[in-house]
Amino acid sequence: MSLSTAHQVTPAEARVDLAAIRHNVGLLAESAPGAALMAAVKADAYGHGLVPVARACLEAGAARLGTAFVREALALREAGVTAPILSWIITPGEPLDEALLQDVELSASASWVIDEIAAAAGRTGRTARVHLKVDTGITRGGAPIAEWPTLVEKALAVQAGGAIEITGIWSHFACADIPGHPSIDRQISTFDEALAMADKAGVSSTVIRHISNSAATLTVPRARYDMVRTGIALYGLSPVPELGDFGLRPAMTLTARLAQAKRVPVGSGVSYGHLYVTERETTLGLVPLGYADGIMRHATNLAEVLAAGKRRTIAGRVCMDQFMLDFGDDPAEAGDEVILFGPGDHGEPTCQEWADSLGTITHEIVTRIGSRVPRVHVDGR
Repeated sequence: MSLSTAHQVTPAEARVDLAAIRHNVGLLAESAPGAALMAAVKADAYGHGLVPVARACLEAGAARLGTAFVREALALREAGVTAPILSWIITPGEPLDEALLQDVELSASASWVIDEIAAAAGRTGRTARVHLKVDTGITRGGAPIAEWPTLVEKALAVQAGGAIEITGIWSHFACADIPGHPSIDRQISTFDEALAMADKAGVSSTVIRHISNSAATLTVPRARYDMVRTGIALYGLSPVPELGDFGLRPAMTLTARLAQAKRVPVGSGVSYGHLYVTERETTLGLVPLGYADGIMRHATNLAEVLAAGKRRTIAGRVCMDQFMLDFGDDPAEAGDEVILFGPGDHGEPTCQEWADSLGTITHEIVTRIGSRVPRVHVDGR
């Protein structure tokens, strides 16, 4: 869809600058010399558009792609993406046969996962490439270190039969976005312990070792190992906001066009619950985005946008499909553009500002933008 066409037919759009994506990939690769880069494109590339973003990442030098779920990896394959892909959340009954037929690498954190992958390998005649995941302290996915030897032994036994090939060992940080947090050193130590156990058990020394997310890629050099997995930083959003933007360029600009503008008298209660009341005669504008589109209801009377050349705070309750702005005596009419957030180049709020005002992280802001908002991919501003 072209930018001009999108303006004609949609009340809102999320413009995604693929040049910014490529810039960020290059910057991250330079930050981790000697390590390959996996681009995490799960959750529709953090709301930015799975296939266009994946292609931009690969064009910029990403060696691999990462998805949370097999169905995301299969969507990439269906679109013709041939680069290595790792999918890491496996539940019973996943389409593992199709994953193997489409050369998708899989993660395993427990023996039953190895069994299901081996069964799929037997049905398809394909050797599955598997990354074993160890829980080094996030206490989420991964085999606890006490169970790690059992998982490694199981995987080696199945590998001896030809059903799988152990191609990676990995983990995930809990607090890499908190510089100096003591858990970072503890997790690296536990990861090294797990690697040593695997090596002693007979796992090949050529496996890809990876633990770094975006924050660790940029701030913990000793944790880069063979590969880094970058997510939020790909999209130009800082993984450690208190340390600045690291030179990253935000890729998404969320805009809408006013659906209505009208004058109302002093004392007018606005939207559900009348949580905003006009202090004088004023012009109100209706923005056709709401919580069904990912604009958090909590943004009521809190989040700012750029409209008619000024920052303006959402006026009254955010509704399912709309929210209001108070323009005072400034001109406003249907069709005028409102910028909710963007890189900040024109004075608009940034995604980080939205996250800060709503007490959340940028990840949530961009991934919540719903399917009613088309992603319009542009190449450079």
